[in-house]
Amino acid sequence: MGSEPGREAWLQPRRAIGLLSLLAALVGCVLPGQLWQAAALAQQASQPRPGLDALEQACREARAQGDLKALKQLQLALLQVRPAPQPLAVVLANADALMRCGAPDSALLVLNRYSPSPGAEQVQWSLLQWRAANGALDHRLAASALRRLASASGRNLEALLVPVVQDANGRWQTRSALDLLAAHLEAQGLRDQAAELLLSGRATGVVAAQRLSQAVTWSPAMPPELRQRWLEQALAQAAAAGAWGLAAAVLDQQLALLADQPGPARQKLEERRRRLGRRLDDAAALNPETVRSPRAPGGHAAAVQP
Repeated sequence: MGSEPGREAWLQPRRAIGLLSLLAALVGCVLPGQLWQAAALAQQASQPRPGLDALEQACREARAQGDLKALKQLQLALLQVRPAPQPLAVVLANADALMRCGAPDSALLVLNRYSPSPGAEQVQWSLLQWRAANGALDHRLAASALRRLASASGRNLEALLVPVVQDANGRWQTRSALDLLAAHLEAQGLRDQAAELLLSGRATGVVAAQRLSQAVTWSPAMPPELRQRWLEQALAQAAAAGAWGLAAAVLDQQLALLADQPGPARQKLEERRRRLGRRLDDAAALNPETVRSPRAPGGHAAAVQP
């Protein structure tokens, strides 16, 4: 669902030290009483690590040049540069370097060299494990990592915001662990569980409308009356947020469910869709920038994939 505007829960990372700063920010949010652990880890990360930075730089150059042979050799070197045993800060920095080098599977191997203690270590380790598993498309492991992360942080899945991608300025965009976990469950073919998880959320507005719409899509066996009821709630949430593109998509979804059932109910929906279409056309003509792009947050094509 994207990051929440104005939320500065993550520090801008700069290479390995920046990675630990990001993780320390997470610890600071969810485990205020253990900030000293994060500070100690960041101090460990500042110690010299001969070879790691140079290998990562070479890896970036190889990726930019499309030199797959050199990239493979560099990935292997990164996997071997810091053999176990190593403190957590070094393990995390090494795993992050492998992630940046396009080797999430190797990052998972590096993470498995360390068994984190409960609390701050578990939070930081689980976050990196999720990133690596997500990058490796290991949806089962990614789902487990999210659950461990939520448990270690003491937050529920919906309240836990996970850093997903960095923008050009180094800021992390976040998404709710609930939506990420639902996407991993769906990727495993567990659509009913994924839909149930989305329906358990307590968000309102655009987020709620997107979740309800997606849950109905993932639940073809759901009774038609119940599907329409959820979509009506989605429509109400989208309208309340002024997300008219999303509202139009929900109405189209409702009409598709009634494709083989002509009658008053369908006619009523068709009339609502026509009215909304005219409203969208008028809004676009008067003030185009106020109409959400389908791919923008709140647009009906916004994805829920990790």
